[in-house]
Amino acid sequence: MSTNRIYLDWNATAALLPEAREAVLDGLDLCGNASSVHREGRAVRARVETARRQVAALAGADPAHVTFLAGATEAANLVLTPDFRMGRRAVTLGGLYVSAIEHPAVFEGGRFPADRRHEIPVLPTGVVDLDALDAMFAAHDKSLGLPMAALMLVNNETGIIQPVEKAAEIVHRHGGLLVVDAVQAAGRMPVSIAALDADFLILSSHKLGGPKGVGALISRGETLMPAPLVRGGGQEKGHHSGTENVPGILGFAAAAAFAADDIEARNTRIAALRDRLEDGMRAAAADVEIYGADLPRVANTSFFTLPGLKAETGQIAFDLEGIALSAGSACSSGKVGESQVLKAMGRDPRLGGLRVSLGWATTDQDIDAAIAAFAKIAARRRAAGQAA
Repeated sequence: MSTNRIYLDWNATAALLPEAREAVLDGLDLCGNASSVHREGRAVRARVETARRQVAALAGADPAHVTFLAGATEAANLVLTPDFRMGRRAVTLGGLYVSAIEHPAVFEGGRFPADRRHEIPVLPTGVVDLDALDAMFAAHDKSLGLPMAALMLVNNETGIIQPVEKAAEIVHRHGGLLVVDAVQAAGRMPVSIAALDADFLILSSHKLGGPKGVGALISRGETLMPAPLVRGGGQEKGHHSGTENVPGILGFAAAAAFAADDIEARNTRIAALRDRLEDGMRAAAADVEIYGADLPRVANTSFFTLPGLKAETGQIAFDLEGIALSAGSACSSGKVGESQVLKAMGRDPRLGGLRVSLGWATTDQDIDAAIAAFAKIAARRRAAGQAA
């Protein structure tokens, strides 16, 4: 067992950037309340608004349309609701359509009642079925209200980039709204709410190297907005009441600025590391299956199965070798279970999907260690099979 730990679970949470740590510590020393009108309050407000511009820039958005929240899950629960407002007029959404591979924060349907939630199937490749989406929206009963679709831009397990722009054309042709979970995409590919033609975009700080517990909901405009999830003093233009988490927001903004800077060069380096890892795994076990390898993926993610190796067994084996990786999505308080994504793809969810995800601090030595650990685990599997 290795005495040095290697972290390869960046899709679960990224290591805190030094710039984000410094920004958080700076924010902790600011004593004013951003809602106060005195000099101290105005100084804090100015810092929050600068941060809003930095986060907006990462998503190609208008800073006025960025709402800071306590993470992506809260953003999903705010926007996934049948209750919207257009000025003072109430607008009802009649149904929510989510793909079968969504993160649980979206898949659970937010504030929509169970009978108004619908699952969009995916193709065996792990890509959302656009023909099914079109048929479901065509059949939607508009007397119940407008339809809403919620789709992730990048799948958190496979890293496969979803055809969101094509989905947007379908959704808007049928008069619906589109919510895009860009949590795993931001910083790993260019993201623009306008280019995606999304109505709402969800971001998370800690996936970028910022602090945990802060995120954002970004809208294309503010004519049509969801009914508030948290009511009170009317902060964030009434969309999310409560005193702003200033240290978290400043850390989030620092991470967003880092993520937006020199993204192509950073991802070229990370993609080379991922490709070398996958080549090493194939050399050690010819029957390893790597999902999405022939499809557009973000640079940092590799999701694979090794026949005969259960997900929990594989995760523990890597952990004993000093390597932290994930058995799918880290979204259920430490549970290791069947992969929702593999099941949606029509595969046996008990196959044991393991996810390696890389980040800004991943090194060549980390990849060498991961390949060596995989080869050792694959050899033990072969030996166990021969003994049987």
